[in-house]
Amino acid sequence: MAYTATIEEENKEIARRYKDLLSVTYQTLSKEDKELIRKAFEVAVDAHKEQRRKTGEPYIYHPIAVANIVANEIGLGAVSIASALLHDVVEDSDDYTFEDIERLFGETVARIVNGLTKISRLSKDQEVSIQAENFRKMLLTLNDDVRVILIKIADRLHNMQTMDAMPQHKQLKISSETLYIYAPLAHRLGLYNIKTELEDLGLKYTEPEVYTDILTKIKESKEQQIKYIEEFSNYIKNTLNKEKLDYEIKGRSKSIYSIRKKMLNQAVTFEEVYDKFAIRIIYKSELSQEKFNAWKIYSIVTDSFNPNPKRLRDWISQPKSTGYESLHITVMGPKGRWVEVQIRSQRMDEIAEKGYAAHFKYKYGREKESGLESWLNKLKETLENPDINAVDFVEQFKLNLYAKEIYIFTPQGEIKSLPKGATPIDFAFAVHTDIGLTCRGAKVNGKLVSLNHTLNSGDQVEIITSKNQKPKVSWLDHVQTARAKSKIKTALKENQKIVADEGKEVLSRKLRHLKVPFNEKTINQLVNHFKLKTSHDLFYRFGNGAIDNQQLKNFVSQRSNAIYNFFRNTIKRSSKNIPENKNNELTDKFDLLVFGKEEEKLDYKLAQCCNPIPGDKVFGFITVSEGIKVHKQNCPNAISMQSQYAYRIMIAKWIDSSQREHKVTLKLTGIDHMGMVNDVTKVISTSMHVNIYNLNIKGGQDVFDGQITVGIKNNLQLKKLIEKLKKIDGIDKVTRLNN
Repeated sequence: MAYTATIEEENKEIARRYKDLLSVTYQTLSKEDKELIRKAFEVAVDAHKEQRRKTGEPYIYHPIAVANIVANEIGLGAVSIASALLHDVVEDSDDYTFEDIERLFGETVARIVNGLTKISRLSKDQEVSIQAENFRKMLLTLNDDVRVILIKIADRLHNMQTMDAMPQHKQLKISSETLYIYAPLAHRLGLYNIKTELEDLGLKYTEPEVYTDILTKIKESKEQQIKYIEEFSNYIKNTLNKEKLDYEIKGRSKSIYSIRKKMLNQAVTFEEVYDKFAIRIIYKSELSQEKFNAWKIYSIVTDSFNPNPKRLRDWISQPKSTGYESLHITVMGPKGRWVEVQIRSQRMDEIAEKGYAAHFKYKYGREKESGLESWLNKLKETLENPDINAVDFVEQFKLNLYAKEIYIFTPQGEIKSLPKGATPIDFAFAVHTDIGLTCRGAKVNGKLVSLNHTLNSGDQVEIITSKNQKPKVSWLDHVQTARAKSKIKTALKENQKIVADEGKEVLSRKLRHLKVPFNEKTINQLVNHFKLKTSHDLFYRFGNGAIDNQQLKNFVSQRSNAIYNFFRNTIKRSSKNIPENKNNELTDKFDLLVFGKEEEKLDYKLAQCCNPIPGDKVFGFITVSEGIKVHKQNCPNAISMQSQYAYRIMIAKWIDSSQREHKVTLKLTGIDHMGMVNDVTKVISTSMHVNIYNLNIKGGQDVFDGQITVGIKNNLQLKKLIEKLKKIDGIDKVTRLNN
């Protein structure tokens, strides 16, 4: 329908919307607060007076709507409301600069508007990898002021609410970005209502038919739902009234997005989703009696209806890190239907609805927004490593967003919150970086477990450390938290530098022996000869034994050949055209694609839709007729494949074959003596820096016979290890077994 309002009608509507904004603010506004907001409103109206939205409406409707979300749904104060009104002023108007905003509104508002302007200036039509870089820049504003992110989420919500006038391709792009970044971020910040609306609107534009179908069915079952809530309530009202509890019972439908997710994950129809709505019991209580009353209501509900013991969620005894508190149980209700019952006090309900603002209203009183920054320290951990590439950054950040939380106890009884699926390594890094870096083993509830053991809520974990322990590449496959991943990668790079320094000395010595000068020219020739990228790569491969003496001798003999020099120069020139791989993790050399946690070599084809190259972040997709197809993680088809065919997705990654470990079993025989096992392990772990996976040595009658399984990177390293083992006093024979 065409937009037809007159200027006079528009002015009345702008004034009405502004009054509504002031009337719905969650925080109590002082006279100074109202003056600040009024001034921001007048500047915004002036700056946007010539602008229209795609619908034809005045552009000022948008900043007022964003300010309304900030004031009412997120519940922030006057500074944030003013910043929301001004968030597009500098970007869209030639009449106002940051200096003007600072002069008119002060440093804080100017800083927030500056942060929002930086985000909006990022190009709108970009690949996912560039979107990821933009997202990283957006998150870096956390270090300036967290309100930038909160207002940006409000901005995105209003854009999603008013996207009907946009072309379909833009709707799809903005919706995908919303589901990929903004909804998980809103979830992690405790903005559950906004997160739900963002997800539903995202589904509306990415899968419109599915969205409309589920919405229609929810509306059709609304009357039935109201009747069912009344029936359920009648069973327990008498008992609740007898206990003189002040309460109300509400019904709440599950979101369209969560119903769709359940239908996909469980392969069921809409009718078969058993808990499409929840019943919420909200009670009034003094703070000291909240927990007692929650469990009293739990007892009353479970006296009337049988609970599902697997579906108890107690976030009252241990609130979520977002501040969310509630007791969730699933019971068998009337007519044999499962119903989720949420039990919470009015205070808890306010925190669940408002997130941040209510959390701080109760915790800090009139301090309002001053405590926000301290509350977000956990999210800032991901920003500690600015060197990580952008796609990795987003993936790591997302690890901390939607992850369900578990609660782990230290030996002293302190509680640490970790994402579901976390391992002892995650816990070690959560306690302290040094404990994580020197983690050698772990005891869970007093029992020794492997470092890839999955922790459960309530476990008590003790970390065993050793000053000789160093992080391993394999740890990256076993950790869930962004903090642990970041720290491990940093440590591995430092360790790689140590090996490279040793390799530099080895290379210098070998070249001197071969009468070849150790200088920049020789190093560049070696880098080109072995098809590497940097001198660091070269030194590292000499340090870990990936390049042996014979390969070096071959280079020296070819180097002296004039014909070879001609071809070498040609190779050197052409090598400059090789595109630089920016997905560097621990090395620039990616020459092997492996699949699954076991890192198997399998046959595959590269997908035409995204053309992955060595080093790209990829995944395998099992096709019906063409075997495994490899796609980039940011492939345009990735979201649909991962959501519709999750069971056909395979983990895949490019690796440097020179860093890949191969398990080799060696048989040792000889004359036994005191300390023999210690001598063997010392050579393997300390002298050769090789991992031991299994050790079985039997002694008796002065002789011993043993087997040891080690992680070897290449044949040269294996030969060196065997030679060193043979030199141990008492060792008679070392042979390699066929595993």
